[in-house]
Amino acid sequence: MADEDLLHRIHALEDLDLAALLCLVSREHCIVSTEPAELDTLIEELRLVASQTFNLSSTVVDCTSRTTLDDLAISIQLPPPTPTPNPPLQLQTPARRTSSVSPLRRRGTESSYFHGHSNSNAAQTPTHTHHTPQIANIILAKNLDRAPRDVQIQSLELIRTRRILTRTSVQTAPKQFLFIAVLEPAGASRLVTHLNDLFYVSHWHDPEDGFAHLEDGGLDLYEDGDDGKGGETASLDSASSVVRRSTVDSITATPKPKPGRSRSASNIKGGNYKTRDDRSILSSRSRISAFPRITESDIATLALLARQTSVDVEVLRYQMNIVSFLRMHRAAAPGGGGATPLATQHFGQLSKCLAALHGLDYVTPALVGLAARKVYAHRFRVVEDPIHERSMQWGSDLAAVEALLEGVGAEDVIEDVLSMVEAPL
Repeated sequence: MADEDLLHRIHALEDLDLAALLCLVSREHCIVSTEPAELDTLIEELRLVASQTFNLSSTVVDCTSRTTLDDLAISIQLPPPTPTPNPPLQLQTPARRTSSVSPLRRRGTESSYFHGHSNSNAAQTPTHTHHTPQIANIILAKNLDRAPRDVQIQSLELIRTRRILTRTSVQTAPKQFLFIAVLEPAGASRLVTHLNDLFYVSHWHDPEDGFAHLEDGGLDLYEDGDDGKGGETASLDSASSVVRRSTVDSITATPKPKPGRSRSASNIKGGNYKTRDDRSILSSRSRISAFPRITESDIATLALLARQTSVDVEVLRYQMNIVSFLRMHRAAAPGGGGATPLATQHFGQLSKCLAALHGLDYVTPALVGLAARKVYAHRFRVVEDPIHERSMQWGSDLAAVEALLEGVGAEDVIEDVLSMVEAPL
């Protein structure tokens, strides 16, 4: 179990910080989506998350239909460091030169001095250090779904092998490495199938939830003397909650979900629907305990705890039932609807990581439900043509099937499955 200080810092994190932390702990990658008008704001918020919360470098890849492989290779690199100017030469007068030099040698040196030359190699040629290209810790691929197929495949190879091949070299990603695809709604469906399946989780960030780091002025207000606890407590009572802040819950109301999007997909913390007005009310409190630091040592500790987390046989059966119901759901596209073997592996892995973030050494059914929402939201594919719906093989009425599937999305199917599968007590 993680120590209390680490748990308090985790509970003080925002949704985007938590999504990045889950991926760093699992050494996986994610998709983050928001409204098209807020995409640039989300990029800036994620860059502040990288620097302020994790102290990691970041870079942005702005993908278009004209993006090339060279553009990708250049964009993921950190800019070269600014060269430091050479210190001014401190020339010695001829009278101070050592007496061990012969008079003839001394005269030559003096002549060189008076003519503005020097025998020193360091003085003749300035020092130039060769800059080795370095990949940033966190890569933000904006509109990756718009990039050409070969660029998406190269991104897939970068995620899978943690290296990229250029025309002149092989660049290796750093130890702490996270690739985030920042997309508009439904952008994941336009990704190459294998690339989409490789992403660990997906997170929808509602602009009404605000951008905490930007709203705080982009300043690092977490002081060394502050323990970052701030009185936040964790809650395991809700199947849709990772962290619930008691202070926020006491003053915020739950708005109606947006049409076409389930409430469960709007927030990694589940029950928190914080508005900009709520954030202004909490501004004085947030400045006291905002943005706790998560170090590389903390990430390694959580990764070890996740591997040591146990899963009861009843909980494991619950996981497998969810996978089976997803694959057999009548709205699932042919081939299982995107419930792939890799998705099943990520499903179990995320359940354990969520347990570690809650300070538990076992997986609960509530955490399994939350993991299902995050793992399958971007993977699940709804059948496009009602004629291919499963029950049509046994004579269902096409008009009835069309009415049944109208407006159904991946989040709706996941919620339907979670309501049908009985959770263990």
